[in-house]
Amino acid sequence: MSIAEFYGRSDALEMGRAVRAGEVTPRELLDEAIARAERVNPHLNAIAARRYEDARVDAERSARDGAFAGVPFVAKDLGPPLAGLPLTMGSRYFARYVPTEDHEFFRRVKRSGAVVFAKSTTPEFGLSPYTETALFGATRNPWDLTRTPGGSSGGSAALCAAGVLPIAHGNDMGGSIRIPASCTGLFGLKPSRARTPGVGGIIGHANIDHAISRSVRDSAAMLDAVRSDDGARFLPEVARDPKPLRIAVIRGPLLGHGYSADACDALDAAATLCASLGHHVVEDEPAGIDYPATAYALLLLFASNVGWILGAGNPTPHHRLRGDDIEPIAAAMLAIARTIALDELTTAVADQQKLIAAYEAFFERYDVVLCPTLAAPPVRIGELALTRLEVLKVGLLTRLRAPALIGKAAREIAARMFDWLPSTPVFNLTGQPAMSVPLHWSADGLPIGVQFAARRDDEATLFALAGQLERAQPWRERRPPLWSAAS
Repeated sequence: MSIAEFYGRSDALEMGRAVRAGEVTPRELLDEAIARAERVNPHLNAIAARRYEDARVDAERSARDGAFAGVPFVAKDLGPPLAGLPLTMGSRYFARYVPTEDHEFFRRVKRSGAVVFAKSTTPEFGLSPYTETALFGATRNPWDLTRTPGGSSGGSAALCAAGVLPIAHGNDMGGSIRIPASCTGLFGLKPSRARTPGVGGIIGHANIDHAISRSVRDSAAMLDAVRSDDGARFLPEVARDPKPLRIAVIRGPLLGHGYSADACDALDAAATLCASLGHHVVEDEPAGIDYPATAYALLLLFASNVGWILGAGNPTPHHRLRGDDIEPIAAAMLAIARTIALDELTTAVADQQKLIAAYEAFFERYDVVLCPTLAAPPVRIGELALTRLEVLKVGLLTRLRAPALIGKAAREIAARMFDWLPSTPVFNLTGQPAMSVPLHWSADGLPIGVQFAARRDDEATLFALAGQLERAQPWRERRPPLWSAAS
């Protein structure tokens, strides 16, 4: 079998096994990954930075005893820093910032044997569920190049879905692993709050780093490699069928206004599949939640995080911020951050605590909840971007320093986003683990994930269920029209 054939059919754990057995070398895997990346990136625009020659040196020195020995890996251009690689966060303001030390998250990734050879694209500060920036342009979906791969881990998902690599770094502050996983036919699990080493921020552990992958077991093994605690390993759970689970199907739109027919079809099919596997599936939802208040709390917390990135958490504090350094959404968030009253932020935190309490009570009756990951299939490039009028409006209100009007404009923008991603941010606020599983494709051939969530710190149940679903309805052999293997 050629290296190209082996690479195309293997997940990351199989690649690591072959390296440890001497059947393939890290350099062979890396050269194949680089060739595939260069083959498809002109179409995807998913690479933010390259380190090919340094990665070739790393491949020769990589740990040969780790789970991911010699496995090619990309780092998202947002979150934990990597020494010697730009950390732009998708922003022109940080375009020249290059960290000098690795974050603990990536030290653990490297100890697993993985070889980082590139950075993947992300929207500015991870603020939007699509990956389109003034700095890099639009990143495209290998299933349909006119559509987004989602965000904010859009570049990682596009490369993984196109077969450039089997697993890639992602992080998730409001759905940024699960959204692109749904858009590109991949598996994406957001771990429980503080499960992996974090980078801080005002939004406090709502954001968490992990990965997007083609196989469930790769995700579990990577979480085992990077986790902050010393609990039982997750990888063995993937091979076990879970006990019959109590699964609540939530049909309400949560932060949005409704679901498309495609999203409803995906939900119905997933519920039917779970029931056929012996699980007890019912329709139910937590009571007494004020979702509009939750949406506003999210807006204030995201704004506060932007304020932190450009303020106390700014790694380039002496770089003066000019008007065109950040995009209109970030400018609106920064303006809100500068005008938030303490009582508003206190109320937002209180609303978050109410949400946590409601879902914790709900999980006393159920093991898992099931709902759509997104309200519709991946949207077209530019569909959710600000209109020219909105850009002018935000710019004017920012210059006029009109906090009430800025807040109103930002809420209108956020409402449009939440209509497409009505469920994912909920589990960032609660801190509970949640995953998007690729169980459905639309009549147009577009992937549509469904989301499962579980009790805090119960990733084991999710991995066991995901492994069972993967065996029952395999998705790894599905290939998008844009696939990176040489023709």
